[in-house]
Amino acid sequence: MTARAREFGNMLTQRHGIDLDTWITAVRSDNLPAMYAFTDRLTKDQETLAAGITLPYINGLTEGVINKIKMLKRKTYGRVSFALLRKRILLMN
Repeated sequence: MTARAREFGNMLTQRHGIDLDTWITAVRSDNLPAMYAFTDRLTKDQETLAAGITLPYINGLTEGVINKIKMLKRKTYGRVSFALLRKRILLMN
């Protein structure tokens, strides 16, 4: 089981999403019941997961900005108008 977990980790770090289907088949053929639930979850949206592993695009910066906006919105809820909130967001670094 640890060997399959290492293979999965290598697949993630080396961006080999194309090998995902082969890896899932190998795990199921190895009769590893502890990994069945994990592989079942992976197969629910396998194409998207393979693309996410393979493609070099990340959205970390976008998520960070969204997190800042939500935090600012929570801090000012009920205290400022939408116009002021908009200005603070646009002036945010």
